[in-house]
Formats: sequence, C-alpha cells, structure tokens
Amino acid sequence: MAIKRFEDILVWQKAQDLSVLIYKNFSNNKDFGFRDQITKASVSISNNIAEGFERRTNPDFVRFLYFALASNSEVRSMLYLSERLNFLNELTTKELIDKTNEISKMLYGLIKSMDNRANS
Repeated sequence: MAIKRFEDILVWQKAQDLSVLIYKNFSNNKDFGFRDQITKASVSISNNIAEGFERRTNPDFVRFLYFALASNSEVRSMLYLSERLNFLNELTTKELIDKTNEISKMLYGLIKSMDNRANS
C-alpha cells in the first residue's frame, strides 16, 4: 500500500514529536541564538520530509530526506553541546539523542527503500 499523505509517514510523526520536545526543553533558555538554531533545525526535519513527499518524484523525495537527515544530525550535535553548556542534564540529553538516532535509522531505511524502488 502506497502512502497517500506525508502525515502518515511514521518518521515524519517522530520528527514532529522530537520538535515538540526540543521546544519544551529549550523554551526557557536565555541563549536565544542557541535556542533559535536548535528549534529551527528540529522543525526542518519534518518539514523536509513533507516538502520532499509533496514533490511527487522519488529523486526529489530522496533528496529532501537527505536534507532531513542533515537537520537531524545538526540537532543531535547541538544536543551534545547543550549538555556541555549545562542547558540540559545528562539523562534528558541522552533521551533526546536516542530519539535523533531513531529518526536517523528510519530516514536511512526510507531512503534505502526509495532507492530500491528506483532500481526495480
């Protein structure tokens, strides 16, 4: 069964959940530059998935999945930094990093499945 709407893509849903958690964890952060960067990067993950899906071609979708992957990596990198800067505690940082790792795996799996379709 083909996915009809980007809202049905599980990794898009997980990326949205991650964004909500990022916003909640950084809403009171006084380092506005850091807060803006990590929240924008987190939103970019699901937005790139949605935008790529709506392009309606596999090569475009895959290209935007790679953009989503890059934004996800940016969030993960900033999470490591947030712990070093004492913006988040170790446990919260680990939980959020685990979510970014899950999203990466899902994005790589989706990219691989799209590549397999293109080569079939």
